[in-house]
Amino acid sequence: MRRLAGEKGAGSVLAVALVATLMTMALLVAPLMAAHIDSAKAATAADAAALAAADTAVGIVPGAPCTNAARTAEANGASLTGCRVDGLVVTVAVSRASGPFAATASATAGPPGTAG
Repeated sequence: MRRLAGEKGAGSVLAVALVATLMTMALLVAPLMAAHIDSAKAATAADAAALAAADTAVGIVPGAPCTNAARTAEANGASLTGCRVDGLVVTVAVSRASGPFAATASATAGPPGTAG
């Protein structure tokens, strides 16, 4: 089988184009994946902060509910942006900054049958 002059090296060009396309797709998807991970970490920090604040509101842990929520959020890499105590039920909001974006989350905790 004879090759035509224009076909010589066409496979190499195709391989380079394929690798370049895959690299471009990876560079586009990486920030989205990082944002998704930050969102999940913010949700975890909000849950932990709400539970810590609710434990304080119930009297299991000494201190002020919002102070303990802030401390717990910071221990989980987030900052407390809101805290509302309604009896034994506490609702918190946290923010986790990473790069140009900030992930936010909120959570509510209280004794069984009281949190919505």
